[in-house]
Amino acid sequence: MRRPSPLPPPSDARPEESGADAASRAVDPPRTVGPPRRPLPEVQPEAPDSPQPGADRASAADGSPDEAETVPLAPVIPFHLRDDEPAGVTSAADPGPLTRPAPPPVDTPSARGPVDPSSESADEEVRFGDVMRAARARRRALRAEVRRFTARQRRRRMAWIGVATAVLVLVLGTLGAAYSPLFAVQTITVEGTERLDAGAVEEALSGQVGTPMPLVDDSEVKAVLVGFPLVETYSLEARPPHELVVRIVERTPIGVLSSPAGFTLVDAAGVGLSTTSTPPAGEPLIEVAGGVESDAFEAVGHVVRSLPAGIRPQVTRVAATTPNDVTLTLGATGTEIVWGGADESAMKALALETIMRSRPPETVAAYDVSSPDAIVLR
Repeated sequence: MRRPSPLPPPSDARPEESGADAASRAVDPPRTVGPPRRPLPEVQPEAPDSPQPGADRASAADGSPDEAETVPLAPVIPFHLRDDEPAGVTSAADPGPLTRPAPPPVDTPSARGPVDPSSESADEEVRFGDVMRAARARRRALRAEVRRFTARQRRRRMAWIGVATAVLVLVLGTLGAAYSPLFAVQTITVEGTERLDAGAVEEALSGQVGTPMPLVDDSEVKAVLVGFPLVETYSLEARPPHELVVRIVERTPIGVLSSPAGFTLVDAAGVGLSTTSTPPAGEPLIEVAGGVESDAFEAVGHVVRSLPAGIRPQVTRVAATTPNDVTLTLGATGTEIVWGGADESAMKALALETIMRSRPPETVAAYDVSSPDAIVLR
């Protein structure tokens, strides 16, 4: 008689699971809940020839020891629990005992072994070089960003610099050409002279020939023209490339002053223009009290300069003792003109010219125009 085995026979499928559940469980690997369990030790089955105690007793009771069978124990299959299966139930797709993976080795100085100083210095040098390269790359990136954001400002600055440079080059070129022999004086022209000899003035200014236009010295020109008494004022004009024009305003003589040295031609300022032994033709004789520095001479000069061009050549004598009793004499007829003071000389000259047309000097002994509104004839 056989005794049933105390362990249930292994089954590939659980009785409570359907076929689909078993298939899905076979495909999906089992999952563990919580920490992995240690595998149970396997129970080694006894050798077939070693009789079990139960079998011995059975054979002894039955009296047939040769017919007794030895039933080996089923091996214990290690398993682990899944979330959806109860405890104590094994899975047919269990891959086997699970082992905890070994932790990665820890990189510590003791684990690395003895330290080589040369290798450490090399690592430090490499790290320092990397830092320096990174710093340089950062600086280059920052400079690139600054250039990108300041491009418009740089273009505007470059435009202003270009304009300023062009103006500077133009100015320097102009100054260099002006001060070079390209614009040197080669011709001197004198204008505005009537009594003065223009050739004599040009000859006196010949020292300026060959001088660049901007370097013509005005003081030297003035020193030369002072030697010509008829020159009252002058001006210089440069006509590039080589001509220098001198415009002269001559002094206007008002008469002749008699002196022991002869007859001196003077202007309204009392400047002697020339001295001769005989009175020059067409110039009146001036007789004033106090000389050329008196107020009477100043009044005479103002009156003579205000005379109309048709009356001025007829006057042969001008006399005054005070600024308010200027008297003129017409030489052809000996007619006197009582002028009075130098005030309102323009009105008096116009009134005298008008009355002389209607009453010529031949018919009048004297014209009194001291009051231009009421002319008196004698």
